[in-house]
Parts: sequence; C-alpha cells; structure tokens
Amino acid sequence: MRSSNPVFSRRGFSRDNGYAGFNAAPQAGGPATGTQGNPYAQQGGNPYAQNPYAQQDLQYGTPPQAPVTTGRMTMDDVVMRSSMTLGTVVVGAILAWALLPVSTTSYGLAIGSALVAFVLAMVQSFKRTASPALILGYAAFEGVFLGVISEMYNSRWSGAPFQAVLGTMAVTGATLLVYKAGWIRVTARYARIGMAIAIAFVLTMAVNLLLVVFGVAPDGGLRSMGPLGAVVGIIAILIGAFFLTLDFKQIEDGIAYGAPREEAWLAAFGLTMTIVWIYVEMLRLVAIFSGDD
Repeated sequence: MRSSNPVFSRRGFSRDNGYAGFNAAPQAGGPATGTQGNPYAQQGGNPYAQNPYAQQDLQYGTPPQAPVTTGRMTMDDVVMRSSMTLGTVVVGAILAWALLPVSTTSYGLAIGSALVAFVLAMVQSFKRTASPALILGYAAFEGVFLGVISEMYNSRWSGAPFQAVLGTMAVTGATLLVYKAGWIRVTARYARIGMAIAIAFVLTMAVNLLLVVFGVAPDGGLRSMGPLGAVVGIIAILIGAFFLTLDFKQIEDGIAYGAPREEAWLAAFGLTMTIVWIYVEMLRLVAIFSGDD
C-alpha cells in the first residue's frame, strides 16, 4: 500500500513499496520491529543493527528511538523544514495579495502559478532525493496561486480567507490531537480503505470537471456553491485529514527508523501539499456557508 502523498510513495518512507510501519507485523502503537521491517537497514541505515541493547528493546516491543547523531532525521528537522516551506507559501500569498489586484491578468497569473507549482511538485515526487530548491519553488508558486484566489474570495465574501485559515488550523490541530491520543490507528486496512475513497473522490471530481467544461453540468455540478457543493467540500476536507494521519504516521516511523536527515524535506513537502489541499477546500466551504452576500 502506497502513501496518499506522491512524495512519500517515491522515496524514503516507503522504499520497499509499502508503509514503513506496515511491512512487518507491527507492535501496537509502534512501527515494525527488527531489521526486516526497516526500509533503511538494507542501505546501512539501521542504527540498531549493531546495538544489542536496542535489539533487546525491539524484542520486547519498545518502539525504537532514533539515535542522537548527525545525519538522522529528528522531529526538530521536520518542524524546521515544514516551517520554512509553509512560511514560503504564506510569504508568496501575502505578496500576491498585496501586489496583484483582482483582475483577469491576476487570474491568469494564478492559473500559471498553479501549473508551475504542479510541475515542480511532480518533478520532486519522481526524484529519488529531496531537492530543497524544488520544494521551496513549489511553495513559492503555490503561495502566489493561493494569494490571488484568496483575494478573489475575499472581494466577494469578506473575511473568507481568514476563516479558512482558522478552519485549516483547527482541522490540522484536531487531526494531530486525535492521532497522538491514539483514537485513530493507522493500519494497512485503514490506509487501503481511505485511499480507495480518496481515489474515487478524485476521479469523480475529474469527471465532474469535464462535464462542467463541456456544459453538461451547469453551475459547477458537484462543485456548485449550493448544499451539494457543501457536502462535497466536507468530504474533501475529511480526505485531507485522512492524508494528514498517513503523513504523521510515516514521519513518526521515519524518525523511529533513523531516516536520513534530508527526508525531513520530503516530510515538509508532503505536509505542505496536504495543508494546501485542506485550505482550498475550506475556502470554498466558507464561501458556500457565507451565501451570496
């Protein structure tokens, strides 16, 4: 089972075509134990292989902790890279909002920025190593896109972007709280079911877009600004929260297995894409509930 996130599915957290925590029978609440389930063991990256005390901990089911050595990813690394990536998105959005007034030209720039961001994201996703330049470039262009559409929404629904930011923070924080509390256990079955729903949703939205483009589905079809659009938006936000749980699990396992420090850039990249997804859907949802005023 691959990650919801193309970044994680290509490199690092699922090198053997599966979740690091799902490759062997995992201990409850922890990643798979032993070197067989460690995706970094084959490349000499297993910090526990020569440590009899660490192996003893694994034998008794204690989740491994990455050693405090240089070159290993830590939570601080993930937080720092995520702050840099999300910060770049925010700066790009603020500059676009301040410098690009709502107009046909700004809409064109927004679409162009979104396409460039998509290309950069795909290039990084298929690279075998993290490229900070690509990741930060993606974040900058994504920020321009978000800044323009946020200003557009704000011009019609005053305060919608601010409410969407608060909603995104609430969803992200609540998902992290639920995950850390153990109320959601990220298992292979959970991932399979969630991914099936997510893929079905994306395919349905693609078909809906084609119907709208060819005039078969007026007023946006499933993405209308009415009650149906609100239901679809809520489903999209829930899928985004599902993506977050997979991201949290893979980051946790990557740290536990002693993943290389550069993997923190991939973690930041994946989290940024998921949070952007949630924000865009939250923005639409706020606009729907705000009505036509």
